[in-house]
Amino acid sequence: MSIETLFTLLGACTILAPIMLLALMGLTMLAAWPLSERATARWTQATVFLGLLSALAILALMLVTGERNVQFDVGDFVALPNPEHFHFHLRFMFDRLSVPFAILSYVLVGTIGAFANHYLHRESGFRRFFLLYAMFLLGMIVASLAGTIETLFFGWELVGLSSALLVAYFQERPAPVLNGQRVWSVYRVADAAFLIAAVVLHHLHGEGDFTGMMGTGSWPAGECALTPNDALIVGLLLLVAAAGKSALIPFSGWLPRAMEGPTPSSAVFYGALSVHLGAFLLLRVSPLLDMSIWLSAAVVVLGLASAIFAAMAARVQTDVKSALAFASLTQVGLITAEIGLGFRYLALVHIIGHACMRTLQLLRAPTLLQDYRNLENAIGAHLPPARPTWDRWISDRWRLRLYRFSLERGYFDSLMDQYILRPFVRVFHWFDVIEHKWTDLLAGTQSRESDRMPTAPPPAEDFV
Repeated sequence: MSIETLFTLLGACTILAPIMLLALMGLTMLAAWPLSERATARWTQATVFLGLLSALAILALMLVTGERNVQFDVGDFVALPNPEHFHFHLRFMFDRLSVPFAILSYVLVGTIGAFANHYLHRESGFRRFFLLYAMFLLGMIVASLAGTIETLFFGWELVGLSSALLVAYFQERPAPVLNGQRVWSVYRVADAAFLIAAVVLHHLHGEGDFTGMMGTGSWPAGECALTPNDALIVGLLLLVAAAGKSALIPFSGWLPRAMEGPTPSSAVFYGALSVHLGAFLLLRVSPLLDMSIWLSAAVVVLGLASAIFAAMAARVQTDVKSALAFASLTQVGLITAEIGLGFRYLALVHIIGHACMRTLQLLRAPTLLQDYRNLENAIGAHLPPARPTWDRWISDRWRLRLYRFSLERGYFDSLMDQYILRPFVRVFHWFDVIEHKWTDLLAGTQSRESDRMPTAPPPAEDFV
């Protein structure tokens, strides 16, 4: 067997493993023949183990042969002839960025699967959780190994859909459903920026292939084939997409809301993998940053600002999961700043280490408070609060202002609701009323009183 054939076989196994798991979970539920909990756990372990072994074998083979970039072509999913010049090309790329991230995804998702098998035992939504779990795994693997921007967007969407649905996992209560809608709304903004960037790339370069777009050289030494001005435009759009997916400011408000989901999904999504997907996107297109100093400066400023804000917000949270969520955002902000400063390998190692640590902390969260109470019972008193040294240098007046700012989470949600969401809802509600009047006119009927435009649109909270 040749080296090329072996790479192809291992690459196919790495990609097909989560596809088989998702197909198995979905088809059995559609056929009204759901798997038992034991069968679900065994199939999950088998497919994750197959994908992990294949990814590890690819890494070992690349180290032995010295290969740094291996392409795996599937073909055109959509191909439009002239004059559109558009094609949705499915291509997977195994290099020094994608393979470690795919291995990390398999390791952490496999750990969460083993934990959730016991944590959600006899839960009414057990099979629904593992269906969305398989969708998330497929999305992470596709996004990690994507060789074109269209393939990356496909995995990006699967991750976003499964994340929003698992935030609303406890659908019998209204709060998780509303928070899931909020997460999905923010993801829509990020996805819109991503799509516009993909369209601009096709217009400028004729394709969304990362290898062609980044020019010669493998990651991270590739040289961008775009001009500095084009790189700035595309990079800013992708920065907005990364900010929405990784909860950087001003989109940070959805991150604590995502803690409404089960603890296993909170650990693997918003503490480990999904929250780092925006940073992964910036690493993948890092040659764009080298072309524009202004783009690099914007990435650094956004990352540091998000880290400072998250560190402040984490200190005033009243529940452990929200505190850990903002602690994750602090590290993601630092990772983003590292990418902007050009420390690509450092950022990759930081992502791997932080994802593993935060997964352990979030899985430990359900029993942390009980251990804290046991410790207080053992010593017979409350533990004294620790006051940092820098806190003594701030006056009481400024301390109260910073506390209020942190408690309100930077007022970002209120500002976005008032100045972005409400005008958006008002405009589209006006269009809805005009549509009703126009259809009534064509039908020759009188508009009902309820169809007339009200003095104020419905509350924005009803839509998010």
